[in-house]
Amino acid sequence: MDSPAVTHLFRQLFRHHPACQSRRNLATLATALRNVRRQRLQAQELQQHYQHCHAPRQQQQHRNYVARGRGGESSKNPHNESNWQQRSEVFQEDMSKEFESYPLVTADELRSRKERPRRVKMLMRDFVEDSLYNPNYGYFSKQVVIFSPGEPFNFPSLHDEIDFQTILSKRYVEFEDALDAVSPTDTRQLWYTPTELFRPYYGEAIARYLIANYKLTTYPYHDLIIYEMGAGRGTLMLNILDYIRDVDPAVYARTQYKIIEISTQLATIQNNHLLKNSHARGHAQKVEIINQSIFDWKTKVPSPCFFLAFEVFDNFAHDVVRYDMATEAPLQGTVLIDGKGDYYEFYSRNLDQVTARFFRVRDVATDGRYKVPYPTSRFGKWLSQQRPLPGNLSEQEYIPTRLMQFFDVLGKYFPAHRLLTSDFHWLPGAIKGLNAPIVQTRYQRRPVPVSTPLVHQGYFDIMFPTDFQTSEAMYQAITGKLTRSLSHEEFMRRWAYLEETETKSGENPLLTWYKNATVMFTV
Repeated sequence: MDSPAVTHLFRQLFRHHPACQSRRNLATLATALRNVRRQRLQAQELQQHYQHCHAPRQQQQHRNYVARGRGGESSKNPHNESNWQQRSEVFQEDMSKEFESYPLVTADELRSRKERPRRVKMLMRDFVEDSLYNPNYGYFSKQVVIFSPGEPFNFPSLHDEIDFQTILSKRYVEFEDALDAVSPTDTRQLWYTPTELFRPYYGEAIARYLIANYKLTTYPYHDLIIYEMGAGRGTLMLNILDYIRDVDPAVYARTQYKIIEISTQLATIQNNHLLKNSHARGHAQKVEIINQSIFDWKTKVPSPCFFLAFEVFDNFAHDVVRYDMATEAPLQGTVLIDGKGDYYEFYSRNLDQVTARFFRVRDVATDGRYKVPYPTSRFGKWLSQQRPLPGNLSEQEYIPTRLMQFFDVLGKYFPAHRLLTSDFHWLPGAIKGLNAPIVQTRYQRRPVPVSTPLVHQGYFDIMFPTDFQTSEAMYQAITGKLTRSLSHEEFMRRWAYLEETETKSGENPLLTWYKNATVMFTV
């Protein structure tokens, strides 16, 4: 059960934002408030423009997101979270003095903290990392439950995709009903993966890819060593090992499977899944579950290996930058958390080493060809200046600095690896900005999307799209390896037995679902 404070938190959210039942309703609410906000923002921008022209600063506070308690004890007690509400752009407050005095902390420094930090500032990537992965209150550490549909779907017996969706919805409700019978909660974060939905067919397609490429490269001189990061419940591991054992015993005899899992909760689930029956226990000697972050990895693995990362990039922490519209110079975003738990965003021209290196690597890897959140043509720049009260900073760009560091780990500690990864190149309902994430939670089994990543740490999923064109170029530059990218459908057409997931109507959910996913692999 969640605490009364947390339950009240979400009641406050829904009381003041009843339109949050769907993304479409949220958009309608935003449209209804547009005229009022425009008037307020124009007045604020005029004041900010005047201040910027007459008193420029190195740190520019662009806007703040406020989670403000309203009266009563919450205004006196900074630890009272019962009157939390969704942040908005309406409130503005000068926090420059606090920005100068508050200490700069990192997600690593907060790992031992059991309470969410107050009176600190941190880079956006540290805020996202802390929100998702803090061992004591992080989203993946405490909140996430992965849906399992039970018995595999018998797709050839289904009439069409609608039939599949109907059965899936029924199993989804039954799964959560069973959880509520044991431990009822309004704030369960339940989600599913293609590995679970298309079990075992999805995993078997990956296994065919691994066997074929292993035999073409290092067999029989080296073992088949497989590393998987972010393995969820361990279903992909079991499906791959089952297939290799049944189809190619000689390769299975030389197979080692190692999971790198940052979440202690999920590592425990993976181990239990491995030992749940005699069929799965047969793989126990092949499997090692390593409960640590990949970014803490210090052991060099010289042997050839495959490195699997499915739906991992989307939850890597990102930095946020904005650009000076006059000089196109980047400014890096920092999050300030005051004593009440309110969040404020500041932008500084001083880039930290990681962000500065990202810009250098991206520029070299792509030969300067990548998307930016501001017009680059002469006409576009002129047009942007014709708007009433044009801003001096561009929209936000979220840059995958943690992904770059992941490529560093692969290149340094796994020099003979072959990467196989799949993730989303586009996400519906993302917040404003280039490469911006979806930020949402669940309350009473309904999705609750919000418009900022500066949210109550641990209760919201922050999920970024992957720009594979840029990421692929950076991977090649850092590791010195060549790659290829395919759509999810193209990859499955090559490696899946499509008749196993085809319905009577000829529709194939394995191909038509996840149209917004890309598969990238080392060649």
